[in-house]
Amino acid sequence: MADGRLSTLEFLGAELRRARKEAGLSRDDLAQRISYSSSLVGMVEIGHRTPSQDFIVRVDAELRAGGLFERLLTLVRADAAPPWLREWISVEKEATLIRWFEPSLVPGLLQTEAYARAVLAWGGLLRQPEIEQRVTSRMSRQAILSADTPPQFVALLDEAVLHRAVGEPALMVEQFEHLAQVSEWPHVHLHVMPFGAGAHAGLAGALILAKTPDGSEVVHLDNQLRAHVTDRPEDVDTLQRKWEAMRGEALPRRASRELIQKAAKSWT
Repeated sequence: MADGRLSTLEFLGAELRRARKEAGLSRDDLAQRISYSSSLVGMVEIGHRTPSQDFIVRVDAELRAGGLFERLLTLVRADAAPPWLREWISVEKEATLIRWFEPSLVPGLLQTEAYARAVLAWGGLLRQPEIEQRVTSRMSRQAILSADTPPQFVALLDEAVLHRAVGEPALMVEQFEHLAQVSEWPHVHLHVMPFGAGAHAGLAGALILAKTPDGSEVVHLDNQLRAHVTDRPEDVDTLQRKWEAMRGEALPRRASRELIQKAAKSWT
């Protein structure tokens, strides 16, 4: 709250704290009644953790809030993504094919919650409530991969991703076991660009290509400040050619999965 304004997550927490106190309950009392830990109740109240739907349903019932906290959670989720990313999220939801290259991190749609939280905490540039809201956004976006009609998702990872420590070893094991698991889904094609490929077209940075239902392509490029989204034909053509060049150098699906499984074991 450095600018004097509460985030929607902090507002939810403040309302929870107010309602709990009005009900004459301590944190321990409320935690016991909703079958969650007192520490989690405390984290939610100070805006350091986004509550689950189940948590909120139980709170609403226990405090007789008439659905207030469910409505607030809807606002938290709607406000979770930074404004500059929302255009891309709308494209992502409609895409029939997503092709994603990452040179340094696991793609956001494949990150575990712990990995995403560790990435967003780097450098201490975001306040904890902002980190939590962005984690919420990232986890919500992943729902497209388990939808009834998911897009085909093709991801290329530089092998460096498998060796870069983002957090504690247990976090890395969880992340790469998750990658190995989702790589077996029929609509997810995961490929690793091996160190042996040497210099390649993706070293200039991450890129995402999304095909929309009408067959057109939209491109997403990241920089240190914000995302750049474009459908300019010349830009799309350039990045499609870069993608094809990289795809030709990457390992096949099975070999990539085996390398990821080996990486998971290396972190134990």
